[in-house]
Amino acid sequence: MKPDMGGPPAWEVIGVIDTEGDCAEWTFAAEPGAVRTARQVVRGQLRCWDLDSLSDLAALLVSELVTNALRHATGPIGVRLLRPSGLDGVLRCEVSDPLPDPPRERAARLDDESGRGLQLVASSCRRWGTRPGVAGKTVWFELALPG
Repeated sequence: MKPDMGGPPAWEVIGVIDTEGDCAEWTFAAEPGAVRTARQVVRGQLRCWDLDSLSDLAALLVSELVTNALRHATGPIGVRLLRPSGLDGVLRCEVSDPLPDPPRERAARLDDESGRGLQLVASSCRRWGTRPGVAGKTVWFELALPG
């Protein structure tokens, strides 16, 4: 039975690394519940930062990237939200996984049930990209902060 504590169930979050200041970071097991939990923690953190207006879009785009990571990688998935001091007015969202191959945008056919996640990210954010990590990669996107 899952505990109901108002936040994500503790058993789904491998480790909360940092949730203070301008950076919040979580690591999830590569399990189907990671998508739902990632949406919950993103919404919760943005509410704490008084960025509710970005909550739905950020949670949607993070869930797309976490879903991609689940489909292609087998290790832990990292999610990080940043308000970089050098980039005023920007929220950066990052999803990391242990697979080194960068994601590829593809043209989904009308009857395809998947394949639109990166197109959604690319069309909904200010900019996005990927970067290699020590073991794997990070896919990131930026959203403009309100006002």
